[in-house]
Amino acid sequence: MNIFVAKLNYDTQEHGLRQVFEEFGEVSSCKIIMDKYEGRSKGYGFVEMPNEQEARDAIEELNECELDGRTIVVKKAEPRRERTNSRVGATRW
Repeated sequence: MNIFVAKLNYDTQEHGLRQVFEEFGEVSSCKIIMDKYEGRSKGYGFVEMPNEQEARDAIEELNECELDGRTIVVKKAEPRRERTNSRVGATRW
Protein backbone atom coordinates (compact mmCIF):
# COMPACT_ATOMS: atom_id res chain seq x y z
CA MET A 1 0.00 0.00 0.00
CA ASN A 2 1.20 3.49 -0.80
CA ILE A 3 0.78 5.83 2.19
CA PHE A 4 0.66 9.63 2.04
CA VAL A 5 2.27 11.48 4.96
CA ALA A 6 1.67 15.24 5.26
CA LYS A 7 2.50 18.13 7.59
CA LEU A 8 6.02 16.82 8.12
CA ASN A 9 8.57 18.97 9.87
CA TYR A 10 10.90 20.37 7.19
CA ASP A 11 13.82 18.82 9.12
CA THR A 12 12.37 15.28 9.11
CA GLN A 13 14.67 12.94 7.20
CA GLU A 14 13.68 9.86 5.16
CA HIS A 15 15.57 7.45 7.43
CA GLY A 16 13.69 8.78 10.48
CA LEU A 17 10.32 8.50 8.73
CA ARG A 18 11.18 4.97 7.61
CA GLN A 19 12.06 3.95 11.17
CA VAL A 20 8.70 5.15 12.47
CA PHE A 21 6.81 3.06 9.90
CA GLU A 22 9.08 0.02 10.33
CA GLU A 23 7.68 -0.31 13.85
CA PHE A 24 4.54 -1.63 12.12
CA GLY A 25 6.20 -3.88 9.52
CA GLU A 26 8.25 -3.97 6.35
CA VAL A 27 8.75 -0.72 4.45
CA SER A 28 9.61 -1.18 0.77
CA SER A 29 10.24 2.52 0.09
CA CYS A 30 10.18 5.90 1.76
CA LYS A 31 10.40 9.24 -0.04
CA ILE A 32 10.11 12.79 1.25
CA ILE A 33 9.30 15.17 -1.60
CA MET A 34 11.88 17.90 -2.02
CA ASP A 35 11.56 21.35 -3.57
CA LYS A 36 13.88 21.21 -6.57
CA TYR A 37 14.69 24.93 -6.41
CA GLU A 38 15.22 25.37 -2.68
CA GLY A 39 16.53 21.87 -1.95
CA ARG A 40 14.39 21.45 1.15
CA SER A 41 11.42 19.29 2.07
CA LYS A 42 7.98 20.28 0.85
CA GLY A 43 6.55 18.86 4.09
CA TYR A 44 5.06 15.68 2.70
CA GLY A 45 6.11 12.28 1.46
CA PHE A 46 5.15 8.70 0.67
CA VAL A 47 5.82 5.38 2.38
CA GLU A 48 5.18 2.05 0.70
CA MET A 49 4.40 -1.03 2.78
CA PRO A 50 3.83 -4.36 1.01
CA ASN A 51 1.64 -5.87 3.75
CA GLU A 52 -1.87 -4.36 3.61
CA GLN A 53 -2.72 -5.01 7.28
CA GLU A 54 0.58 -3.61 8.55
CA ALA A 55 -0.01 -0.51 6.42
CA ARG A 56 -3.53 -0.07 7.79
CA ASP A 57 -2.23 -0.45 11.35
CA ALA A 58 0.46 2.18 10.69
CA ILE A 59 -2.12 4.61 9.26
CA GLU A 60 -4.46 4.12 12.20
CA GLU A 61 -1.73 4.56 14.83
CA LEU A 62 0.31 7.34 13.21
CA ASN A 63 -2.40 9.63 11.84
CA GLU A 64 -2.50 12.82 13.96
CA CYS A 65 0.46 11.75 16.09
CA GLU A 66 3.47 13.97 16.72
CA LEU A 67 6.69 13.48 14.78
CA ASP A 68 9.62 15.87 15.17
CA GLY A 69 7.39 18.44 16.85
CA ARG A 70 4.61 18.43 14.24
CA THR A 71 1.23 16.67 14.20
CA ILE A 72 1.31 14.64 10.99
CA VAL A 73 -1.47 13.43 8.71
CA VAL A 74 -1.22 9.83 7.50
CA LYS A 75 -3.63 8.25 5.02
CA LYS A 76 -3.79 5.89 2.07
CA ALA A 77 -2.40 7.64 -0.98
CA GLU A 78 -4.82 8.30 -3.82
CA PRO A 79 -3.80 7.20 -7.31
CA ARG A 80 -1.92 9.93 -9.10
CA ARG A 81 -4.12 11.95 -11.44
CA GLU A 82 -2.97 12.81 -14.92
CA ARG A 83 -2.00 16.41 -15.33
CA THR A 84 -4.14 18.32 -17.78
CA ASN A 85 -2.93 21.11 -19.96
CA SER A 86 -5.13 24.16 -19.43
CA ARG A 87 -4.60 25.06 -23.07
CA VAL A 88 -6.10 21.82 -24.36
CA GLY A 89 -9.16 22.62 -26.41
CA ALA A 90 -8.24 26.29 -26.66
CA THR A 91 -9.02 27.88 -29.98
CA ARG A 92 -6.14 29.33 -31.92
CA TRP A 93 -6.83 32.25 -34.21
